[in-house]
Amino acid sequence: MAHVRRFDHIGITVADLDSVTAFFVGLGLEVEGTGSVEGEFVETVCGIPDAHCRIVMLRPPDGGSRLELSSFVAPAHVPGSPGAMANELGLRNVSFEVGNLDAALDAVAADGYGLVGGIGEYENSVRMAYVRGPEGIIVSLFEQIR
Repeated sequence: MAHVRRFDHIGITVADLDSVTAFFVGLGLEVEGTGSVEGEFVETVCGIPDAHCRIVMLRPPDGGSRLELSSFVAPAHVPGSPGAMANELGLRNVSFEVGNLDAALDAVAADGYGLVGGIGEYENSVRMAYVRGPEGIIVSLFEQIR
């Protein structure tokens, strides 16, 4: 029996919710909603007593799976590994298809975000690059080769 009905969202915990939100909105995601959660529910789910976090839910223009950004008000966030590479255990990257890879890379570069490596092409089907976004988040941007 299959338990999963659909892929809903992926969550990323960040320190600076506003700047990370601005980065993803700049790529073309739309803010679906914002909020704050605290109390028994979040304490139970996260297993963190006295937890309180702010959340921004982002959605892609096609209405697909969403990206949840959260920032803990309490307790204070614990630093991760902002320089992590793709072979470090944990979340590897968050990936988005773009219409024009070069234009998307120029846009994020104008905001100070650079490539992790280079631009790769896979079997004449896609061009892809990893960008090191805010707080070290690796964002995979790819375009289909027509």
